Amino acid sequence: MTETRRLFGTDGVRGVANIYPMTGEVALQLGRALAYVIKTSPGKDSIVVGKDTRLSGYLLEYAITAGICSMGVDVFLLGPLPTPGIAFITSSMRADAGVVISASHNPYQDNGIKFFSGDGFKLPDEIEAHIEKLMTDPGVEEARPTATDIGQAFRIDDARGRYISFLKSTFPKDLDLDGLKIVVDCAHGATYKVAPEVLEELGADLITVGVRPNGKNINYKCGSTYPEVTAKLVQRHRADLGLAFDGDGDRVIMVDHQGQVVDGDHIMAICAQNLLSRGKLRRKTVVGTVMSNLGLEVALKDLGCRLLRTTVGDRYVVEAMLRGGYNLGGEQSGHLVFLDHTTTGDGILTALQLLAVMLRENQPLAELSRVMQDFPQILINLRVKERRDLQTLPEARQALQAAEKRLGAWGRLLVRYSGTEPLLRIMVEGDNDQEIQRVGQDLAQSLEKLLS
Repeated sequence: MTETRRLFGTDGVRGVANIYPMTGEVALQLGRALAYVIKTSPGKDSIVVGKDTRLSGYLLEYAITAGICSMGVDVFLLGPLPTPGIAFITSSMRADAGVVISASHNPYQDNGIKFFSGDGFKLPDEIEAHIEKLMTDPGVEEARPTATDIGQAFRIDDARGRYISFLKSTFPKDLDLDGLKIVVDCAHGATYKVAPEVLEELGADLITVGVRPNGKNINYKCGSTYPEVTAKLVQRHRADLGLAFDGDGDRVIMVDHQGQVVDGDHIMAICAQNLLSRGKLRRKTVVGTVMSNLGLEVALKDLGCRLLRTTVGDRYVVEAMLRGGYNLGGEQSGHLVFLDHTTTGDGILTALQLLAVMLRENQPLAELSRVMQDFPQILINLRVKERRDLQTLPEARQALQAAEKRLGAWGRLLVRYSGTEPLLRIMVEGDNDQEIQRVGQDLAQSLEKLLS
């Protein structure tokens, strides 16, 4: 019988810190279960643990470390480092697994825990489900070692330097960023040291914001969820472009020199066109999700390639890329994966790849982004008390059918629950801006009555 996940969502376990399931007790159990899974020999195995800048990171870091050590597995503590940096260190140090303590773009009071395998890829759903089951398995308790077999914890002081060296190695050696003025918003998160150091070492002139974390200001009116902050600074300083990262650094939203936001779909279109021109876009395919704008699909078709859609979640994008042998994929949110370089979404690496395209093509971001034209699209978030199956509610089914009929052949409707927050997300897309606004609002009102 297939085990099911209850704690894990689309990107690990997430919730309000110090309230179930994001408690020290659960973190200890998760660490113990993960260590039990990777423990394959009598010798000492190892797990890498990193985090973002949230105040609650200390609580969860120490708890999960205790759980791992209690099973006879050593821990390498990285401290604050972007999620993709933790994946990189996990793989480069040949550790057996990696742990990221972060709630990504969520507010500071939230936190989360997600796992990477030893090769730097996120664990598949079935292994996460197995870890959940082991959390309450008496056999795990009985397997705890004693005396010298208990694990130890070591702090890795040069993790940031190793990751910076890796990032710089992905940028073409014949190029540099001399003469480029770039606004960088690190959201007071995990990129607050790495991103500025990488870009400055490559020669860029930076205007930085969101680089003074205090444990409580991560993502607060800054970063990738507030790109208007970056846009204003770009225009004020007459910068060439702006980069806005999220709290854990696995995504980036860009702003061109005119102050226009360039999201993940546009970045994918730009990079796909460049890779295709150099014969390096594998199987002429880009992997996106059901949330990617229809304009991306049209743009890729015009270029002579295709968009393969998956369900929402970067893990599903990566799984599809690995199955099909593709090397470029991502999400509209700015979470892009370049499998030729790395195993997971990386905001800084994505920025470097696009900057290289700008330099190679000798064109500003505003010009490059014209490769794709957005179809009108809106996203409405409804806060819900419980996740009721809409297909079991006759009134919900009728409202959904009516909305789809109104949109017609040139529209798309996607309604799904968030995997990380108590929200129902309604995405409406079509060729008529006013009509999709009306359809979205009418549907939201109907569903809100049923779910609030």
